[in-house]
Amino acid sequence: MLSKSWWVPAVRGVVAILFGILAISWPGLTLLGLIALFAAYALVSGVVSVAGAFQNRKTDDEWWLSLLLGLTAIGAGVIALIHPGLTALVLVLVMAANAMISGVLDIAAAIRLRKAIRNEWMLILSGAVSIAFGVLVFLYPGAGAMALIWLISLYAILTGALLLGLAFRMRAGTRAETGGVMERRMTPDRRMTAGRPAHT
Repeated sequence: MLSKSWWVPAVRGVVAILFGILAISWPGLTLLGLIALFAAYALVSGVVSVAGAFQNRKTDDEWWLSLLLGLTAIGAGVIALIHPGLTALVLVLVMAANAMISGVLDIAAAIRLRKAIRNEWMLILSGAVSIAFGVLVFLYPGAGAMALIWLISLYAILTGALLLGLAFRMRAGTRAETGGVMERRMTPDRRMTAGRPAHT
């Protein structure tokens, strides 16, 4: 499962970092413009998670967590995309709810996979950051547009970096484990060859 799925947090991380950089560097970006960016980010991230879930549905008992994560993100993105008439406050609260649910699911996935992956703390920390962001937005929904843009951008960049780091560690760990298995398979053959009596 891990050898197939390392690209899921990698793509989620890259998309989150791009979203954060665009949001923080776009001159004259309005709150509605930020929400439009969020809709694109959520849809891409959600589709990637759903694709990873279906890829592993026959080999991984926890595939439904990735599916639920993807459907949550897609739902938030669709709401932001097809209901532009909603007030900016409601759409910001949709972003916060998506972050909190995604954070809970990331932490749940890390706990369930803690025996199968290393550095699961990165996924746990990413989930904690998402939950903290969602709580802050719910506590201060009336914050100014610039304050929200900075907060959302920093949240996206930080969680994206953590997911990207986790993906590279998953990939490296999978390669190392595969190499170790191949070495163990080859060792008995070499020993048998070395201990085989020479023919005269």
